[in-house]
Amino acid sequence: MLLLIDNYDSFTYNLYQYLAELGAEIMVCRNDQVTLDEIEAMRPDAIVISPGPCTPNEAGLSCQIIATFGARIP
Repeated sequence: MLLLIDNYDSFTYNLYQYLAELGAEIMVCRNDQVTLDEIEAMRPDAIVISPGPCTPNEAGLSCQIIATFGARIP
């Protein structure tokens, strides 16, 4: 399963559509509506972080997701 992190950017669902066309099983979570523990429990094969947000203050968990999972989940 591919986890797509939505940074409240309209391009997120374009990414979703393209990835789905390639046959990916995708779960979309907003950057402020999921925890690191929940992501760990999902055991994603890959994580894609959508474009946006305006500044790191609006990034929700995106920076923490990269720091936590970046070295072991593509």
